[in-house]
Order: sequence, then structure tokens, then C-alpha cells
Amino acid sequence: MHTSFSRERWDGFRAIDDSGPIHMLNLVRFRQKADYDDGRDVSGAEAYKTYSKLSGPVFSRLGGRIVWRGKPQFMMIGPDGEDWDIAFIAEYPDAAAFAAMIEDPEYRKAMPHRQAGVLDSRLIRMKPLDFGGAF
Repeated sequence: MHTSFSRERWDGFRAIDDSGPIHMLNLVRFRQKADYDDGRDVSGAEAYKTYSKLSGPVFSRLGGRIVWRGKPQFMMIGPDGEDWDIAFIAEYPDAAAFAAMIEDPEYRKAMPHRQAGVLDSRLIRMKPLDFGGAF
């Protein structure tokens, strides 16, 4: 299961020499019951909602916005059992804005709720491309 990134991945993210907006594709699977150290009885989805509520102001302040959001329904191509509860694309003005969010003290206060609520996830940095008629 994947719920956070390593120092190597963080360094790899920071090493990409590219300016301009970035999109972060998020695929998230919630725990049935959140895994808090204090044992509070809430669902993973509820814990993630708390994370969203607390981290949202930081995300917005740094110029972030959600450009697409959806509920996955069926895996046509991909491994059996790799099901996701929510998928979304977050846009940041640049990689520095994403890094500033990760390092922000208010954002760090929100992170325990994400960690408690998420069973598995994927976070993929993408360079936005121009819209056109082709894939």
C-alpha cells in the first residue's frame, strides 16, 4: 500500500527542471475505519474529509485548484482489486507551490487525517498539455 512518498521520490519531484503549471493526478482508496493513534471511531472517508477541510485553505492560498474530480466505477484495464474511491486532478501554478504546500505548517497539521483515512493511493505529477483533437 502507498500512502506517502519517500525522500528519493521527493528529490525526484524537485529535480524536474520544468516551469509552469503542474497537474497532480490523485487516486485514493479509503480505509473502512480510520487508523488514528487515539482510536477515534470514524470512517476513512470522514478522516479524509477532515484532511480536505484543513488543507484546503493552504491549497487555495498557494494558487491550487481542482480541475477534474470523479468517482471511479469500474476498472476496464488494470489490475483486479485496484479500486479507487475518488480520483481528482489538482492544478498548481508551479512545482514550487506544491512544495510550499507540503512544507506549510498548517498543511502538516492536516496530514495525520490523510494518513489515518487512506488505505492506498497514487499521486502522479503531470505536465498539462494543450487541448486538441488527438489523444
